[in-house]
Amino acid sequence: MRTFTKITLSACIGLAVGVGQAWAGAKPDEVHRLQEDLTPMGSERAGNAEGTIPEWTGGIMSPPAGYSPGDHHPTPWPDDKPLFRIDGSNYQQYADKLSVGQQATFAKYPDTYYMDVYPSRRSVSFPQRTYDMTAQNAKTASLAENGEGVLDAAEGFPFPFPENAYELMWNHKLKYKGTGGTRYNTQIAPTANGSFSVTVIREELLGLYYKEGVTLADINNILLYFFQEVESPARLAGNILLVHETLNQQELARQAWIYNPGQRRVRRAPNVAYDNPGTASDGLRTNDMTDMFNGAMDRFDWKIVEKREMYVPYNSYGAHAEGITPKQFIMPGHLNPELMRYELHRVWVVEANLKEGMRHINPKRTFYMDEDSYQIVLIDHYDARMQLWRASEGHCVNYYDVPTYWSTIEAHYDLQSGRYVAQGFDNTMPVNTFNVEMQPQQFTPQALRTRGRR
Repeated sequence: MRTFTKITLSACIGLAVGVGQAWAGAKPDEVHRLQEDLTPMGSERAGNAEGTIPEWTGGIMSPPAGYSPGDHHPTPWPDDKPLFRIDGSNYQQYADKLSVGQQATFAKYPDTYYMDVYPSRRSVSFPQRTYDMTAQNAKTASLAENGEGVLDAAEGFPFPFPENAYELMWNHKLKYKGTGGTRYNTQIAPTANGSFSVTVIREELLGLYYKEGVTLADINNILLYFFQEVESPARLAGNILLVHETLNQQELARQAWIYNPGQRRVRRAPNVAYDNPGTASDGLRTNDMTDMFNGAMDRFDWKIVEKREMYVPYNSYGAHAEGITPKQFIMPGHLNPELMRYELHRVWVVEANLKEGMRHINPKRTFYMDEDSYQIVLIDHYDARMQLWRASEGHCVNYYDVPTYWSTIEAHYDLQSGRYVAQGFDNTMPVNTFNVEMQPQQFTPQALRTRGRR
C-alpha cells in the first residue's frame, strides 16, 4: 500500500499550469486505483508513516447501537479521550499543523480558545451508488470552459483524481447530500461581549444531480433548489429566500427570489451571490460562505498550494448532540471549545486570489479541504490590505443513516471586530432529514407566493 507523500508547492504549481489550457479530468486508465491504493473517493487509503493518521477501512458503515432514524446522531466512540490540548500557551509548537486563521485565533483569545485533539477517525463514508458513479465519472468527466461547470458526470464526485483547484472545488460542491431534505440552519451572531439572540431558519433542499439515473442534461443546469424561511424572531419571521443554484454559472447565473411578508410580494433578488451579506448575519458572512463555499468561482484565480497534515475540526458529535442550548455554545469571541473535537487529517490547501478588474470584499481566501470527503473544514479570509480578517471552521459529522459527511455547525470568526456568526444549531430542533421526495415545482416563484401567504 502506497504511503502518503506531501505534495510540494512547486509540484502543485506544475499541476495548475495546465488549468487555463486543458480542462480534461477523465482518467479511465486509473479507475482501478479506487479499489487499490486510493479510496472510492480518490483519497489516500493508507495512513501516515507515524501511525497518527489511520488507514481508511470504509468509514462508518452502520449506525451505533441504540440509534433510531430521526435521532440526533450519537458519537460512535463515546470512550474517546483527548490526546492533548493546544491552547494559547503552546500553539506555536504545533504551527506546522495549524492554519493561519487558527494561529490568529489562539493569539486573539489566548485564555479561552483551545483545541482538544482526539484520535483520528477516518469516518467518512458514502452510499455504494456514489462510489460506483464516482468511478464512472473518472472515465468521462471534465471541466467546462474556465472551470465554471462540469461535463459528462452524474451523481458521484466528478474528479476522484483531482489535478487542479477547480476540480477540487467541484468535488466539494457536488459531494453527495441526499436528493432532498430539510434542516434547521439556526444562526447566532453574538456581540463582542457575548450577548446574543437566536435566528431560527428552516431550509429545504432538492438536488436532482444526486437522483439515480439522472444526467446533467436532465437537470437543466440547476444543481440545487434551495428554500429558506426565517421562523423567528418576530421582526424577521416570514422572510423567504428561494434560490436556483446553477451548475454552470457563466451559462446562467444563480437565480434568486425573496418574499417579504410586509409587502406580500415576490421579487427577484439579483444580489444573492458572491460577497453580499448572508441572511440575518449582521454582515459577518457573505452569501458565498454558505456550506463554507458555494456559487460561482469566476472572480478568482484558483490554485492548489499543497496537501498537508493538519489539526482540523472533525467528527464533531459533541457539537451535534441533542439538547445543548445556545447559552452553552456561545462565548465572547468564539464558540465553546469544550463542545468541539479536532483530529489530525490530510487536507488539500487551495488558494483563491481575486482577478484583476474584479471585486470582492475578500481578495484572497485559503481553503482547507478534507481529503476523504472534499468538505472544506477551514478558511482564512483576507481583507483589501491583505491582512487576515476572518477565520472559518466547519464542524462536521458522518450522518451515518444516509451516509454522508457534512457540517453540523459552521463558525466564522471576525478577528478584527471580535465578533462572529455561527449557524447550524439544531440541537433542540428536529434533526436534518435526507432523501425526502420533492419536486422542482415546489421551488418555483409561483409556489413561493403561495407558501409565503400561508
